[in-house]
Amino acid sequence: MDQIISPAKDVELAIGGMTCASCVARVEKVLKRVPGVQDVSVNLATERAHVSVVGGVQLAALEEAVAKAGYTTGLAEVPQPDHARRELLELLAAFILAAPVVLDMVSPVPGWVQLICATLVQFWLGARFYRAGALAARAGAGNMDLLVALGTSAAYGLSVWDIFAGGPLYFESAVAVIALVRLGKYLEGRAKRDAAKAISGLQKLRPEQAHLATGGDVPVARLQPGDEILIRPGERVPVDGEVLDGEGSVDESPVTGEALPQPRGAGAKLLAGTLNLDAVLRLLVTAAPGESFLDRMARLIDQAQSAKPRVQRLADKVSAWFVPVVLVLAALTFVGWLLHGAVMAHALIRAVSVLVIACPCALGLATPAAIMAGTGAAAKAGILFRDADALEAAAKIDILAFDKTGTLTTGTPQLAEVKRLGHLDEARLRAVAAAMAAQDTHPLALPLRQEGVKPAKNFKNLPGKGVQGEVDGQLYLFGSARLVPAAPPQQDEKSWSYLASADGTPLGAFGFTDTIRPSAAKAVERLRVAGIKTLLLTGDRQEAGNALASQLGIARVESQATPEQKRDIIENLRRAGQRVAMLGDGINDAAALAAADAGMAMGQGADVAIEAAPISLLRADPLLAPAALDLARRTWVILKQGLFWALIYNALGIPAAAFGLLSPALAGGAMAASSLCVLGNALRLRHWRAI
Repeated sequence: MDQIISPAKDVELAIGGMTCASCVARVEKVLKRVPGVQDVSVNLATERAHVSVVGGVQLAALEEAVAKAGYTTGLAEVPQPDHARRELLELLAAFILAAPVVLDMVSPVPGWVQLICATLVQFWLGARFYRAGALAARAGAGNMDLLVALGTSAAYGLSVWDIFAGGPLYFESAVAVIALVRLGKYLEGRAKRDAAKAISGLQKLRPEQAHLATGGDVPVARLQPGDEILIRPGERVPVDGEVLDGEGSVDESPVTGEALPQPRGAGAKLLAGTLNLDAVLRLLVTAAPGESFLDRMARLIDQAQSAKPRVQRLADKVSAWFVPVVLVLAALTFVGWLLHGAVMAHALIRAVSVLVIACPCALGLATPAAIMAGTGAAAKAGILFRDADALEAAAKIDILAFDKTGTLTTGTPQLAEVKRLGHLDEARLRAVAAAMAAQDTHPLALPLRQEGVKPAKNFKNLPGKGVQGEVDGQLYLFGSARLVPAAPPQQDEKSWSYLASADGTPLGAFGFTDTIRPSAAKAVERLRVAGIKTLLLTGDRQEAGNALASQLGIARVESQATPEQKRDIIENLRRAGQRVAMLGDGINDAAALAAADAGMAMGQGADVAIEAAPISLLRADPLLAPAALDLARRTWVILKQGLFWALIYNALGIPAAAFGLLSPALAGGAMAASSLCVLGNALRLRHWRAI
């Protein structure tokens, strides 16, 4: 039975046989014609097609559409055959067979020897160009294969004619082009595989088997939430879970980028793919199959590498009409040389050079290669970009707005002082506050909690202000001065929360201190050096906000800001022409993260914050924020360099070939070199380091 892809689902297809940007346009076009397909994004560098389906679509229908266009396909999660060894052997054969033909330029080689070698190269090792080119032509489209097939066939056919007519032979033009193009594609494939290691490396982090606490091993895919498993020293954690028993150190660097081993004991959360170093840990499975943090991370990277920024969509439009224009230019070159008095052989060779030099490989590779390398480097550092647009936005940031608690500070405040403001004594104030804090998710609730205290009843969260609830039949309010406006103002640098009766009468004040993260000042300094302004957005009091900003070197502070006010401040900055990034970690930051040009959710923050942010920083380190912006800028520079050189290469190469300054062999080498230069430039990002 044919597999049916359910409605409202995205599917990843592996596409084989693509060689240039024109192939990308062709695959997207045929897939979009399949009923039920809403959108398609094809990536030349990853050789993947991201297909959004809105109706029940049979996988066979997608595969048939791609096959008719001349390409192979299958589900991306199904392992695809590795043809690297066969391609290497065929590449060696191409150069061995081409050697006698090319040597004729130095020392005479019999024509029949050249004919045999050139025929093998042309119709055995060059067969792939004929197959793909014919399918493209039959579909009314053009691609690199069509240009190579036409150009080398013309040189080969002219040489065969001249063997019998007694004229000069041009076999070297055909065999050299095929050998050089195959060399370029082989090296290009190796570069692609190197750049794609970000996802494959993540997939290898997970073991295939897990040890059940009750005894025996099971495949990881069969684990369900609620199962208990054992993680032995030296083993990787197979799935997200909570430690039930045991205490040891865990290496989280492959997933979060955290360099130092982290102590983990009972109650701690463990992530799939991390390495247990020195203890037996009993783990309660908390994630369903395919839904671990590692799985979501891999999907985000794949999604980012498959997406196309606006500049790539423009390049795709150029590529759609590029090949037909090149065919016209080659014909004009042939006719022009004939009219100029050249013999037909010379005119044909000039036209062949135009066909070969103009292959739009580099144009199609420039953007996906840069994005693939950039997102791969980011993943190693613990930075996830949701899509290409997030990468583009982060590359152009003018100002970064910080949340305070849990972002620039550790988010683990300590209760430093309790003040009586009404008739309740300190013990009763602490007890009521503990009951209110039992269900509160705000960081300031943690130091108030007490064991054995029952949670407040009819509890309700009041976003940006505090909470309310009933304790022993009495309704209380607990929160900031916005919730208790009658509270007397405090003049020190502590963060103050207030307990009040239902009518707002202040009963007590609780002063908290928090610890600044060790890397916070360095992060602000790096932003300053990079020319990015900084802003502190906090719901805390003006005195606390100003004190923190002064210590870190942040010039502007907006204190006592509600979630809506944070969002409005960011929107006002954007309306004024500023491109704004926001770094936060809590539920209260979600609106501001969504409003920013580039929202960044830090650490293992609230899920709603991570969902609202197109950029996720996988560990709680403010230095990752300037690192993410720096990497985005570098990636965008390399992307634009790739597109620039791809266009310049064609703008200079086509006229040079048309005017006889390039032979077909040199044109083939230059075409291969252009793609390798674009990929090599992008792969420089692999050496980028966050800190």
